[in-house]
Parts: sequence; C-alpha cells; structure tokens
Amino acid sequence: MARTGDTLILGTRKGLFLFDRKGGDWKLASTSFLGVPISYAMIDHRTGTLWAGQDHGHWGCKLSRSRDRGRTWEEVPAPKYPEGEVIKNSMMSADPKAPEKPATLRYLWCIEPGGDDEPERLYIGTEPGGLFVSSDGGDTWELNRPLWDHPSRLAGQWFGGGRDNAGIHSVIIDPADSRRALIGISCAGTFETADGGQSWTVRNNGLRSNFLPEPNPEVGHDPHLVVMCPGNTSHLWQQNHCGIWKSTDHGRSWINVSEKDGPASFGFAVAVDERDPNQAWVAPAIADECRVAVGGALCISRTTDGGKTWKALREGLPQEQCYDVVYRHGLDKVGDTLAFGTTTGNVYISTDRGECWKCLGHHFPLVYSLRFA
Repeated sequence: MARTGDTLILGTRKGLFLFDRKGGDWKLASTSFLGVPISYAMIDHRTGTLWAGQDHGHWGCKLSRSRDRGRTWEEVPAPKYPEGEVIKNSMMSADPKAPEKPATLRYLWCIEPGGDDEPERLYIGTEPGGLFVSSDGGDTWELNRPLWDHPSRLAGQWFGGGRDNAGIHSVIIDPADSRRALIGISCAGTFETADGGQSWTVRNNGLRSNFLPEPNPEVGHDPHLVVMCPGNTSHLWQQNHCGIWKSTDHGRSWINVSEKDGPASFGFAVAVDERDPNQAWVAPAIADECRVAVGGALCISRTTDGGKTWKALREGLPQEQCYDVVYRHGLDKVGDTLAFGTTTGNVYISTDRGECWKCLGHHFPLVYSLRFA
C-alpha cells in the first residue's frame, strides 16, 4: 500500500487528529485521545494500522493501535526495559560518578514499520536510548541488545539532547534491503546495521558538534532528524543541531550543506524527495536558546541541487511577528504535497512542492508529529 498523501495524521499535545483530502479540500475525519499528549502517530503503509504513542505524564507511556482508522482502539503493551538495566552516567553529566539510574521507558519517540518483506516487524525508538523490535505486529516488544550494549553507550558517550537522557528519534529501514537500517540518537549520532540489528557501526564521520569540548568526537553528536531518499538509498540527510548535513555514501561520511547567508541552517525537521536525492526541505529556526522562526518570519527552505543553494519559500506563510518553530517530526512530504505543523498549533499545506502554502488551521494544540498515510 503506497502512501498517497490523502490522509494526514497529527499527533499533538492534546490528542490525535485525522484529516482526509477530498476534491482538494481537507476535512477532519476523526479525533482520538483528546487531552492526551500524542508523542508520535503514523499509519503502517503495509497493513493500514494506525499507531499512537502516548505520553501520559503521571501514568507514563502507553501504546495503542487501530485497525479501522481510529474508530476503535486497542491498547497493546508498551516496550519495557528488562529488569536490572541501567542508564549509564554520561561524561557530559555534572557528576559522572553519581549512582546509575534504572532504565525505564520515559518517551516513545518514533514508530517505524519494517521492510515490505517483513510485514509483522515494527520498530520503536525510545528514551533512554533503547531500540525495541516487534516480530508479531506489535503484540510484544524486545530490546535490541547489540545497540543497547554498544561500547559507546556503556562508556557514557550517550547523553540527553534537550531531555534528561538519550533518545532514538529516527529509525530508517532501507527499502532495498530490510536488514540494513540506520538510527539517529540525540545525543550520540547516527548508527547503522547491515545484519538486521546483530551489530551496529557508528556513522558520524565528518560531523562537527560545536557544543562539545572536542567538536569532532566519534560519538556524541546531536542529529535532530535523519532521513533517507527511498529512490537512492545511499543518500541521507540530517538536520543537525549544528547545521544541515548530507551523505552520499550510506552515511559513511557527511558534509555540511548549510546556507551561509540565509536561514537554512539550524532546525529540527527535514524531508527529502522520494526519487531525487538532491531535493530536500527544512524548517529553519534560530539556535540555540531562542528556537523561534528566523527574523520573525516563517519559511520552509528548499534545495534542488544537494544543498549547494537554498530557496526560502514564504508565500502564504506569516512574515511578521511570527515565533513558530517546527519540531523534528512536524514536516512530511508525499509527491508534490508537503505539510508541516508548529509548536503554536498552526498547520500549513502546499500542493506545489512548497512554493505556495495554505493554512489548514491556526488553533490546534502544539504539534509533535505530522505524517501522511
């Protein structure tokens, strides 16, 4: 089942909203979990199952699925860290010798389907840095031990980026080879497996982290989001805390393609064209403490030449007194259609690859995730 771009799923601070496009117009189809923070929501393109990760605060993280587009929901057991597992003290912590804390599920960052040849496989990236895998359609989950036991984590080289602990927010399955996957960890960097998760290789060569005492470590980078071009899987993009980076060799090396004299640099979200690996979109913001739209004007920046040049796309977006920012999972693209949601509850859609934008609504809750089905 290919993504069509005719269904839009919003995971927000106050519930899940499902929209359908009919005749060019978007209509609200359903709401679920009103009042509950939805950390991430998506539809599995292989089965049509709608998934929602919830962050209940006092009650913790919950995981639910719907097989009828949100009309009814089934709660399934959320991933659970094995008893006795601990969060290793980070070398960046104020007291590296402080007692280690038990590893418990603190956030569901992303839910990702396995390959089309593995219809029952699913992945969940979590805080504090565990990758969980299901081989039975989400009924049960198992911690990927080789990544959790990676020497860099055990040495305290993973640490929180904006949150207390490391978090896996990007899980990419190579559509040409389901055994190959890449993940993005804040803060640690990008890791790759070529054997279905039995071993993991660090893929941070070329990156720079200006916030570290040593800005070129092997591990310790802060990718905000990592994406792959489905039509050319050797090409990867990441919106990093220290700029926009591109790889043309499966992540073995990275180059900085940030805009020198324009807004396209710091940000969280990035999307790449399905076929052309040189076309990508980002949602610029001001680093580091501000994290608002650049110059008080909202834009999406696009490159069509692999990051050599960028164009700020502004038509239909507010250009005065705007302080919005787009979170890492708040931008998505299918075909010529793009959409993004902001931290102040504005949702915008473009049907011409970002040239012009229309507002779907101004009064949604804070948008954590926006995904097409």
